[in-house]
Amino acid sequence: MKQLLGVLFCVSILISCKSEISKEQKKAISEEGAYAKSIGRLNHLTILMDNHLWEGKLGDAVRKVLATGVEGLPQDEPLFTIKQMPQSAFKGFVSKSRCFLTFTTGKEKTFTFSKNKYARPQVGLTVSAYTDDELIANFLEHKTEIINTFKKTEIAHAQGLTKAHKEIEDLKKRFGYTLDIPGIYRVAKESEDFMWYRKNIPQGSLNLVLYNVPKSTFKDSLSIIQNVIALRNKIGGDNIPVNENGRFITEEAFSPFLKNVQIANHTAFETRGTWEVKNQYMAGPFINYVIDDRENDQFIVLEGFVFAPTIMKRDYVFKLEAIIKTIRFN
Repeated sequence: MKQLLGVLFCVSILISCKSEISKEQKKAISEEGAYAKSIGRLNHLTILMDNHLWEGKLGDAVRKVLATGVEGLPQDEPLFTIKQMPQSAFKGFVSKSRCFLTFTTGKEKTFTFSKNKYARPQVGLTVSAYTDDELIANFLEHKTEIINTFKKTEIAHAQGLTKAHKEIEDLKKRFGYTLDIPGIYRVAKESEDFMWYRKNIPQGSLNLVLYNVPKSTFKDSLSIIQNVIALRNKIGGDNIPVNENGRFITEEAFSPFLKNVQIANHTAFETRGTWEVKNQYMAGPFINYVIDDRENDQFIVLEGFVFAPTIMKRDYVFKLEAIIKTIRFN
């Protein structure tokens, strides 16, 4: 009997210890708050500032920077979709927002970064200053860093939305790199030096085009943007079939946007604009990267283009950009 009581006592001690450990673990998780999954649609941003600031000069400055139109789209769409609220309302479910930007007055001028404060993954930026005018100046001083930080977060989010990727055994051999292409994309056309992947969506399709060209393809007599347009008109026009009397080309009415970027530690030209099918009522946005492959004296070209009439296209182009930015050369 004494032995039985001793066993029961030991068992009760073990259960008690296990229960206490469990409570401590739960407390730690609750206090840290970063184990909850973040929420938010792609390219949506929560702005935390008092309502009177949002309705004044600061709100105007924030909207002008963060809700500016995205370059290269056929219709006006904002860089970020913004939701504003006072800091006192940022609690509970709302505090799990993936990206948030806080504005605080009456404090020393600072610009700070927080990661996974209320959820995971989550990025929060805080802009502080003593006065409203100083707050605006501090925000404008860091606007590029703010945009790049949130965009990098959203690129990573978009890349993680689809975990199933195609295993393309000869992509490295054929083009010199690997790329994470979601499994839902299908080969629309394939040749020795050209690949076209397509994903159907209810209102149209998303498309990826891959090819390499010698550097001699670019002509010294043309500007960079003229060379990019000539290249995509030639390669795209020759390889992307359209109906009779049509041709897949760069839309002529609007000049594309060009900037120098770094992608996978390589210098590249990023071009955004509108494609069209000549003599037909078909058009849409594209994003094109011409990557300088100095080692092989060639340009690597990766392009995404969207065909989705009558609907908004910002996030579709963004998802194609996210796929292209998975490129790896090792």
